[in-house]
Parts: sequence; C-alpha cells; structure tokens
Amino acid sequence: MITILNCEFVVDASIETAWVHLAKIEEWPSWARHIKDVKLSPSGDISHNSVGSLRLTNGIESEFRVTEFQLHQNWKWIGPFLWMRMEYDHRFEPLGDDKTKFTWIIEGEGIGASTIGRIFAWQYKRNLDKAIPLLQHEISNL
Repeated sequence: MITILNCEFVVDASIETAWVHLAKIEEWPSWARHIKDVKLSPSGDISHNSVGSLRLTNGIESEFRVTEFQLHQNWKWIGPFLWMRMEYDHRFEPLGDDKTKFTWIIEGEGIGASTIGRIFAWQYKRNLDKAIPLLQHEISNL
C-alpha cells in the first residue's frame, strides 16, 4: 500500500459530537457537495459491519466495506477504484474537551496506484478543500 493522501483538520466540537456527526454517512452530501448520494447497509450510523456506496456528482459510484471500527478512534473502509484497491482511514483525536482533530488517510495498491493515484489524490484534495469548511461549519453549529 502506498499513501495517496493524508489530510488533517480540526473541528470545534468534542470527539463524541464529531464522531456522531460524521458517523451519519448517508448525510455526507450536506457538506460534501461532490457526493450526490450515499447508501449504507445497515442504514443509520456507520458500524463494524457496514457496507455501502457513494455516488458522486460526476456519476462515478464507489463501493466500500468497513474493515476496522474503533469507537471514537477511527474506522477504515476499503473499496475499488479502477484497477486499484483503496483504503480510507478516518481517524479522530480529541484536542481537549471541545476540539477534535480529523486525519483522513487514503492508501492504494494495485496497477496505477503510484501514477493514477496521484491524479486521484489531486481531485480528492480539491473536493476536500471545498467540503472541509462546510463540515467544520456544520459541526460548530450543532
């Protein structure tokens, strides 16, 4: 696996509040405007046995399944992208009582991970640059 993207940012909320908000994957399109629709099974908050799909506004659909789940610490999911296997790690770290640091790490393996992966990371980072301020705003207004 090679690291394709590592993104860190802080939200003004306790780790519990931040976790509860982000665990509602089906509501991500409210702040991640590049996502048109999310399907999660079982429906509700993400859990250790969640599987689902994200449909992006450009029509691409990405499936995923949770492979690691540690309450208030992180969850990982894996899914395919072209010929690659992508792993997305969503990490949470408390910074005192009222701030939480998110670290999102994307790793890839397979044909094209070191080349196409860079293009994927560039576009993903552009989407995050727009989405993160919206997420921070949503969480700070809870």
